[in-house]
Amino acid sequence: MQYMSPSTQGFYNTANYPKRMLPDDVVEVTGEQFRYLLKGQNAGKLMAVDADGQPVLNDPVLDAVEVASQERIWRDAELERVKWLRERHRDELELSIPHSLTDDQYGQLLEYMQLLRDWPQSSNFPDQEHRPPVPAWVAEQAP
Repeated sequence: MQYMSPSTQGFYNTANYPKRMLPDDVVEVTGEQFRYLLKGQNAGKLMAVDADGQPVLNDPVLDAVEVASQERIWRDAELERVKWLRERHRDELELSIPHSLTDDQYGQLLEYMQLLRDWPQSSNFPDQEHRPPVPAWVAEQAP
């Protein structure tokens, strides 16, 4: 028989563990539930049981420091992702060759990058719904 334990976030099989050695909160799971729970666990979900004692998956609860840290990581990655556009435009200016971006696009890019830098100081930080909006034309650019 296969079991899961919300307290240990582990799986137990009575072929390997005598029933008396299992955590007190184990719940028997079917093979299908085991695969579902394992897949969810590998995706970062936490195992729990619902009011009926059935196994379920929940999103982990992150504290404010973790959420802010993850949002700063996103912000840093986003700056890195668009930085090449700024560098290419500057190089084209210095080489006096045709520009890939219009003056308006370049201005929008610089504004977007500044908004990203200022994002952690925003009163809406770290709410993802209030992230600085990326200019629509950026997705059309090929690195």
